[in-house]
Amino acid sequence: MGLYPMTRQVGDLIFVSGMGPREAGTDNIPGLEMDKYGNYKSLDFEAQVHSVFKNVKIALEEAGSNWDKIVDVTVFLVNMKRDFTTFNKLYAEYFKDNMPCRTTVEVNALPSPIAVELKVIATR
Repeated sequence: MGLYPMTRQVGDLIFVSGMGPREAGTDNIPGLEMDKYGNYKSLDFEAQVHSVFKNVKIALEEAGSNWDKIVDVTVFLVNMKRDFTTFNKLYAEYFKDNMPCRTTVEVNALPSPIAVELKVIATR
C-alpha cells in the first residue's frame, strides 16, 4: 500500500512493516464485507486477526526467521473497546510458548478498511 519493504534485516533483527489481514496478491480482506458505498456491512474481527497472524508468519519465514523468534509486537486496533478482549484471547492462543514484548494502541484509521495491523520485530 506504500513505498516500503515488507521486511528488512538489520544485523540479526528482522523488522516486519505494518502488516494487515489482506490476502497476499488480492484486494480480499478476510472477515470484511462492505456495501457499494464503502460502508461496513459485516465485520468478523477474529477472521482478520487470524489472517494478520498468518501474513506475519509468512513474512517472517520468507525473511529467514519464524514465529517463535518474535521479540516485539506493536498492535494497532481501530476500535479498542470493541476488539481488545477478542484480540487478547486470540493472541494468547498464538503466543503460548513465545512471550514477546507488546504494545497495543488504538488508531483512528488504517490505510485500508481493516480493523487490525501488526508491526513485528524478530531475530533471525
